[in-house]
Amino acid sequence: MDKLKLETFWGRHSWIGFLVAVLALAADRAHKAWMLDVYDIAARGRVEITPFFDLVMAWNKGVSYGLFQAESGLGRVMLIGFALAITLGLGLWLARITHPLIAVAIGLVIGGALGNVYDRFVHGAVADFFSFHAFGFYWYIFNVADIWIVTGVGLIVLESFFPAFFGQKTATKN
Repeated sequence: MDKLKLETFWGRHSWIGFLVAVLALAADRAHKAWMLDVYDIAARGRVEITPFFDLVMAWNKGVSYGLFQAESGLGRVMLIGFALAITLGLGLWLARITHPLIAVAIGLVIGGALGNVYDRFVHGAVADFFSFHAFGFYWYIFNVADIWIVTGVGLIVLESFFPAFFGQKTATKN
């Protein structure tokens, strides 16, 4: 087996991804601290901002849309471990990225994931605050970390459909 090289863990655009991850994590932590400790959303209940957007306090013990609820300590550890494994995989992928915008995308996903891991580790659940709704239908409640994750994944999906925009060469038939 070949020895691991620095290039396995660090590429040309890794610094961009890790900087974005740190900034995304910091923004998520700052927002959650403000909502929980300063604004005290838990004491305010549902705060209507517009007819279709509210601020609320919800603790999500599962993953997206409340799936895979982790009521036990083991379940929580499993969700934390899964998120950290995905984050590690994304960090390794980041070392191979050739376009800075994809490095930003991966950094957003890493920062968002770590923000939610922090909540799960410290609080036992992820703090969510933003609730969009219309005509009696409520979408899931989410937080700043989720915004980073969705934005990053969206950019990665766009890159898969429009690689030329991201500086990737497309395969051509002869």
